Amino acid sequence: MTGTTGTTGTPLRVALIGYGLAGSVFHAPLIAATEGLALDTIVTSNPERQEQARAEFGDGVSFAATPEELWARADELDLIVIASPNKTHVPLATAALKAGLPVVVDKPLAGTAAEAREMAALAEERGLLLSVFQNRRWDNDFLTLRKLLDEGELGDVWRFESRFERWRPQPKGGWRESGDPAEIGGLLYDLGSHVVDQALVLFGPAASVYAETDVRRPGAQTDDDTFIAITHTNGVRSHLYVSATTAQLGPRLRVLGSQAGYVKYGLDPQEADLREGKRPDTTAEWGVEPESLWGRVGSGESPLTGGGRPEPTLPGAYPAYYAAIAAALRDGAPNPVTAQEAAAALDVLEAARRSAAEGKAVFL
Repeated sequence: MTGTTGTTGTPLRVALIGYGLAGSVFHAPLIAATEGLALDTIVTSNPERQEQARAEFGDGVSFAATPEELWARADELDLIVIASPNKTHVPLATAALKAGLPVVVDKPLAGTAAEAREMAALAEERGLLLSVFQNRRWDNDFLTLRKLLDEGELGDVWRFESRFERWRPQPKGGWRESGDPAEIGGLLYDLGSHVVDQALVLFGPAASVYAETDVRRPGAQTDDDTFIAITHTNGVRSHLYVSATTAQLGPRLRVLGSQAGYVKYGLDPQEADLREGKRPDTTAEWGVEPESLWGRVGSGESPLTGGGRPEPTLPGAYPAYYAAIAAALRDGAPNPVTAQEAAAALDVLEAARRSAAEGKAVFL
């Protein structure tokens, strides 16, 4: 499925809606670093954010105060990227598609799987690309695990444990921690979108979901300590932890199979590097981590006491997402993350919310 393809050799013109954390740290730098894409317009009415963007991207970037300004000049643009607050994803993506523009939406695509499928149907009807920015599919540990699974190093996987844990004892506030359901905040839909997507990519559809969600911190309004258990249709069990209240961090991944296990500590370095101003097109060893952080593969002994062998971590590759978007628009290459895949993950997140409320497993 394609949208506007542009003239051969001419970069596709991208408009970015939102220049907060997602827009400024992830999307704008990755778009600007991607061959075949040009960051044309940023939608933000905040003068400080405009100055920040101008300082990094120069006078080649223009600004709009509202998304409606983009629809009025849809024939001048080739792609809309939505990096604004979660509650705006559905209305903005719908408006962009109705204006005839391909769309990338930051996760979560929507608050419900039904809304995600409605947008997928609209994109299909219009013949336009609708993709979801699930950048954690290009984390270094995830890429390394996929390689191990492809090579059969672990045997049959029995349990997949994945953790996105942080120690933030004081709430930061803002819409991500709002208790208003309309904001689609909380860790279940924030970090949970990543760990659930990874589990489904690796091990296929979910048969049942059990979850526990808690509000631990004084003054917190929405879940900040959540556990999700997925039983996949193939029998693999995924145990997924997302938390802002973890005083001692566990392994990022622990994957247990019939022949061996893989244990990996530490987060992929790409987000930290992007926050520090490093850029993939100017950093020689983008996504590479030190040998001291490599995971270990083995059986019968803890990796922390020398068990198993070091497994070189593949470089993280966030730039691959937008390279794939450019190829999809220009050449009809596959959409790297489809709206239907996002809807399947939202099925699990909705089931997790229901499970936590009812205290029992939910069958899909």
